[in-house]
This record gives sequence, structure tokens and C-alpha cells, in this order.
Amino acid sequence: MSQIPLLDLKAQYQTIREEVRQAVDKVLDGGRYILGPEVKALEEEVAAYCGVKHAIGVANGTDALVLALDAAGIGPGDEVITTPYTFFATAEAVSRLGATPVFVDIDPQTYNIDVKQIRAKINSKTKAIIPVHIFGQPADMEEIMAIAKEHNLFVLEDAAQAMGSEYKGRKIGSWGHAATFSFFPTKNLGGYGDGGMITTNDDELARKIRSLRVHGSNPESKYYNSMIGYNSRLDELQAAILRIKLRHLDSWNDARREKAALYDELLKDTPVVTPYHADDRKHIYHLYIIQAEDREQLVGHLKENGISTGVYYSIPLHQQEVYKSLAYEEGSLPTSEYMSKRTFALPLYAELSNENIHRIVDIIKSYYANK
Repeated sequence: MSQIPLLDLKAQYQTIREEVRQAVDKVLDGGRYILGPEVKALEEEVAAYCGVKHAIGVANGTDALVLALDAAGIGPGDEVITTPYTFFATAEAVSRLGATPVFVDIDPQTYNIDVKQIRAKINSKTKAIIPVHIFGQPADMEEIMAIAKEHNLFVLEDAAQAMGSEYKGRKIGSWGHAATFSFFPTKNLGGYGDGGMITTNDDELARKIRSLRVHGSNPESKYYNSMIGYNSRLDELQAAILRIKLRHLDSWNDARREKAALYDELLKDTPVVTPYHADDRKHIYHLYIIQAEDREQLVGHLKENGISTGVYYSIPLHQQEVYKSLAYEEGSLPTSEYMSKRTFALPLYAELSNENIHRIVDIIKSYYANK
């Protein structure tokens, strides 16, 4: 019985192998490995792709969040509104700067932050909102930006899972005051190591981020330091690889959307809940997330039949050990808590065959038939 992985990076590599090897050889032959011409070119290409003035490469997606918030002046005593249904880094970046994450529950259809609940959490300490475009579906950015304008708040899009997605015809990464991307290998646009990017139309914010990523130094004089910064630089090898992958990103995302549509069709008569896709956004299905009442048993059945799955996210952030001091009671964010017990990802990647999707769905149907 052949195994079907949640994601097959080897299969993707085979489709671009020669392009990647030529790009890597070019970097090695050039002898420039940090913040060189490949990084500069990637930054220009990502800025053009997202439709913004600036893109700044950093070491990883978490650093992207920290540097963007730091450059915006977020610090001790400040509160930042975000979602508890996301990877830990979103809130961790807020806490790393001494600020406090304030969690707002999620919309039960999109899994994104519920914009109808944001205003109730705003007070004099609130300085920013971080919407997360979870699983590749954009958050409701128009309403979020309206709320932010009303209360003079900084908006940072956490677009780690959403490179290539769109909201009302505009690329994600161009809506907030800034946005952050992760190039972790499993992302739709992933490197062969760590990497991250910040996009913005704000000239002064971009200047500060470029300084912060190199120890707070002046780009013209690395031994002149005007701020306490970080060592967070995207390397040339990753940039060269990401430039190759960026050329393929839209076609890979289109393939993901087609395969998600096939899953939707095949699963429509089963007890599982398939992903909701809002009409005014382009979902790029970083993960294909379904809901099941008996998740653990279904996941076990799939595993027994050679199908890999992934649980996202089993413990919402407000219930993490490190945030016990924030005193969120059980049931305080009921939708996030409910989804954390039901949701999981099925295999999805551009190279996944339709035949294997049929096999995965048949195994799900066999589970329910035998109950």
C-alpha cells in the first residue's frame, strides 16, 4: 500500500530541479551569500507581485512579525488584537516586544478573526491589529482597515500562509500598513530553509525595518548604529531558489484550487465539513482543512490506510501554558475552542494526483460506512 504524504516537497523539486541547480550554481560562483543581488531582485519581484512599494527580506516569518511590529513602535504596555486560532508565532512576536496579545474569536466559516468582535476589545492600550489569513483564505481586510482607521491602529497582515491569495481583486500583502510572509519549506512559496519577507507602502517603516534587520545600522555604514536591532537577513541561496519558485507560484496555487474543488465535490455527501470559500476572495489552500466530530478516530483510520494528515490547531493560543496569566476562561472563545477539537488537514499539493484524491475520499467514506 503506497503512502500519501500531507505534502510532497520531493515531487515539487523534481519539476524545477534544473532551474534550481542553475540558480544555486550562479550564487556559489558569484561568491556573495548575504543580502546580495538575488535578495535585491527577489524583493523587487515580491513587491511587484503584491503591488506594493517595498519588500524587505528577513531570516524567517517570525522575525518578519517582530521587526514589523518593532518598526511600528509596538512595545511594553501596548495591546495587540489578534486571533487565537493560528501558529504560536503570531502572538509570540507581540509578547517578544513586551506587548500583550488580546485574542478575538474566529468566524466559524472562514476560521479568520471575527471582525464583528474586534471593536469590543479596543481600549486606550490597543495599538495594532494582526489579522491572520489562515490556511490561505484572506481575512475581511476592508472592515479591519475601517476599524483601524477609526481608532488609529496599525494593521499588520500575517500572510505566512497566504502568498498569492486575493481579497476583492487585490493581492494579500497590500492591504495593511505592512504584511509578513514566511518562506518555511512547507509554505505555498517555500524555500529550502528558513526565510521571510515584509511588504509595505510606508517609506519610513521600510527604512526602519531595513535598519533593524542588520543590527539597527545605517545601510551605508554598517558600523553606525542608530537603533538596537537584530541579525535577521535573508541569504542569497534562499532568495535565488525563491525567485525560481515565485515564477511557478500562480500555477501551483491554481492546481491547489482545482484539487480543493475536487475534494469539495467528492466529500459533499459525507458527514465532514469542507472548507468555506468566500466569494470575494481568492483562497489558495495552503491547507485543505475539514471538520469531523470524531476527528481522532477518522485521522487514525486514514493513518492505518497510508494517508498522512495534520491537526491545526489542537490548542488555541489563549489556552497555551505560556498565556495562562492572561486568564482566559474555558469557553471564553468558544468557536476557536470548538474548531481546535474538530479540524484537520488532508493531503493537498500541486502534484497530488486526482486518483489519490479519490482514494483518500474513498477511505473517508469507508470509515463512515463501517461505523
